[in-house]
Amino acid sequence: MKKVLSGIQPSGNLTLGNYIGALKNFVTMQHEYECYFMVVDLHAITVPQEPAALKEQIESLASLYVAAGIDPNKASVFLQSHVPAHAELGWLMTTLSYMGELERMTQFKDKSAGKESIPTGLFVYPTLMAADILLYDADYVPVGDDQKQHLELTRDLSERFNHRFGDTLKVPEPYIPEVGARIMALDDASKKMSKSSPNPSSYIALLDEPDVIRKKIKRATTDSDMSVRFDKEKKPEVTNLISIYAQCSGLSVQQIEEKYEGKGYGDFKKDLAEQVVGTLEPIQQRYKEIRSSGEIYDILKKGAEKANATASKKIKEVKEKMGFLLPN
Repeated sequence: MKKVLSGIQPSGNLTLGNYIGALKNFVTMQHEYECYFMVVDLHAITVPQEPAALKEQIESLASLYVAAGIDPNKASVFLQSHVPAHAELGWLMTTLSYMGELERMTQFKDKSAGKESIPTGLFVYPTLMAADILLYDADYVPVGDDQKQHLELTRDLSERFNHRFGDTLKVPEPYIPEVGARIMALDDASKKMSKSSPNPSSYIALLDEPDVIRKKIKRATTDSDMSVRFDKEKKPEVTNLISIYAQCSGLSVQQIEEKYEGKGYGDFKKDLAEQVVGTLEPIQQRYKEIRSSGEIYDILKKGAEKANATASKKIKEVKEKMGFLLPN
């Protein structure tokens, strides 16, 4: 069976965009592939974190994985820090990388711009990401546009290692769903809906209360045309809202356009809000159950056991190929 590996950072509030672009696809993929879904907590500390807040965000994100529909009996849900091989292979990948290729990473340039002191962890973030993927012989990695460059580096490092030490690391392929892969901000369709946005009205958090969701959608930017029509160039904000509607309702874009033909944005937004609320309420209810029961700890323990079994074999193979003397 083909393998899939993906992870999300425990920082900020997961958004509807994260659900449509990532979690919803994870739920589908678990039935088709051998899946490993991480909370990448080691990546989170590439920028300063307040310990208590980080711990809460880690548990919250892991719980949302399961609440969204990931079945721990089908896919491994675990914390990156619970599998020591991630940090170890991350260092080995760092030694194979070059300053120039890491400096060219767009995310590094964006996050370090204008800063006098740049954390080293931010610089070598892509080599740890490469280790995450290569440990599991992942065939496919679900990535957004902002991570494609990092996956290209992973492919380069895999090929570089295999060329020097023999065929050991699988060269992964990106998995980019055509529909719903990128949901934009409610206030500006030129920007991705982001959990790190300073404007809470620009995104819908997965744990937003129903009335908060309704208010955010009611205030969402549209245009003066007043027609519910899908047109990325001329009507980007409305097009974004139609995409959200389609993902939450199961209706096609054409069906949505026909449904609201001759109607203004008021009816459309009101119905859209109910579609979103209806999509998120079961997730929110399951999330509350998981957090109150404490079952997430058993789920993470089970996931880490499976992940460690796979990762430990790969790190041993890598170290043998590189010439390390392994313990008996």
